[in-house]
Amino acid sequence: IPSLVKDCLDHSALPLDGATLTESLHQRGINVRYLGTILEFVDKTPAKAQLEHFYRIGITELITRCAKHIFRTYLQGVELSALSAAVSHFLNCFLSSFPDAVAHLPPDELVSRRKSRKRRNRVPGGGDNTAWASLTPSELWKNIASEAQSYYHFTLQCENVDQVVEKYGLQKTTLLREISIKTGIQILLKEYNFDSRHKPAFTEEDILNIFPVVKHVNPKASDAFHFFQSGQAKVQQGFLKEGCELINEALNLFNNVYGAMHVEICACLRLLARLNYIMGDHPEALSNQQKAVLMSERVLGIEHPNTIQEYMHLALYCFANGQLSTALKLLYRARYLMLLVCGEDHPEMALIDSNIGLVLHGVMEYDLSLRFLENALTINTKYHGPRSLKVALSHHLVARVYESKAEFRSALQHEKEGYTIYKNQMGEAHEKTKESSEYLKYLTQQAVALQRTMNEIYKNGSNASITPLKFTAPSMASILEQLNIINGIIFIPLSQKDLENLKAEVQRRQQLQELGKSEEPTEGSPLELEDKIPVD
Repeated sequence: IPSLVKDCLDHSALPLDGATLTESLHQRGINVRYLGTILEFVDKTPAKAQLEHFYRIGITELITRCAKHIFRTYLQGVELSALSAAVSHFLNCFLSSFPDAVAHLPPDELVSRRKSRKRRNRVPGGGDNTAWASLTPSELWKNIASEAQSYYHFTLQCENVDQVVEKYGLQKTTLLREISIKTGIQILLKEYNFDSRHKPAFTEEDILNIFPVVKHVNPKASDAFHFFQSGQAKVQQGFLKEGCELINEALNLFNNVYGAMHVEICACLRLLARLNYIMGDHPEALSNQQKAVLMSERVLGIEHPNTIQEYMHLALYCFANGQLSTALKLLYRARYLMLLVCGEDHPEMALIDSNIGLVLHGVMEYDLSLRFLENALTINTKYHGPRSLKVALSHHLVARVYESKAEFRSALQHEKEGYTIYKNQMGEAHEKTKESSEYLKYLTQQAVALQRTMNEIYKNGSNASITPLKFTAPSMASILEQLNIINGIIFIPLSQKDLENLKAEVQRRQQLQELGKSEEPTEGSPLELEDKIPVD
């Protein structure tokens, strides 16, 4: 558990929702039943402020798991005809601010109430089929707190959903998403008013279906997975050619074992797209990433954290291919999904906002760009600390936008902050510190030139001879370079000949694979004479 918390502090583990949190626990051999212990450990950690996102996701997961346990028992006494009414009543008690949540019984349920008394006397263990209708919000939250204490040994001091939201900073939308995924409830897609105190948020018509949620083991294609891991290792060591070959081999094996759609195939396509991008083949990178996005949407879901990551990668490749408006739409989509899944206050939101800010800077929407970049700076400062290199980079990005707006004083202020961090963390001789120092000198010169011009205007009025200032719009190349830096893409210097050889090798292998598929004998096709003659 301490190693998990340490990984969260240095951001090597970055869960976005309950599923990714559970995955992080299982990867470290921690059972979910220790969730309460983990939350108490985080609560006592000195750096709790930098773990707020983790604590919030953990509380959401704990509450929704307790609600799921209660929901299972709750449904056992519900007849099929009253299922929609029962589920909507449960969700109202769980999420709605409406204080007097009253279940609307179907007409046949009202008639069957009289018969149920006779049935109870006749059938051993028989109960009232309308007992579910008597559930109240206060009773449900009391049961959730009791379940949290008995199952997870965690004390929830909340009597209703509004107290939970206020105390732990949760979102009702996130709670609804988590409980729906865990219980298999399918609800109508619309804007729900959770905070109304005059009417309940859910009605019977909002519940469309309930799907069975079955625990299962995901079998792995071990040979293909071995090739994939080896390819990743080769790429990290800088052997792009060997890595690309191994990943292509893994992709073929995954296709043969799993079929066309699978999570592992999605990961292969994502890595191939990244390699294509590094090698300078931007159209091919875009093509592979589009396949990865479509596959992630179909296999994992449109709001899954992995799908959000795929949207961000696709946005970068769209920008590199000159599709600026598409890149911006994808980033806005990723941000919207992030707000649904975990809210604004998350380290990953800083990365999305930095991407959006840079693209807006590229299209000269400076004011809007500043809003996103300054929000990213605030989040980075909170979760990485004010002396972090990520914070230094955020200061630099904000300074560049202020420079484009000719607000040199603000630009100087931010760049000085960035320079101080680089100097303290990396020393004066480092390349980044030198770059920041040069940029500071340039900004100072521009600020002095602007002040001279202003003084000239004040002194001579309309007769002043003004030297035109140089306001250069940001080039797409410089924006793309910054996008690569914040997304962690480092280009390995290769000669043009190496790149051409690598591309040719990849194309040759793909052609051989397509040829091999076309030559495979189809099922039920007649054998040739040569196929029938055994050869020693």
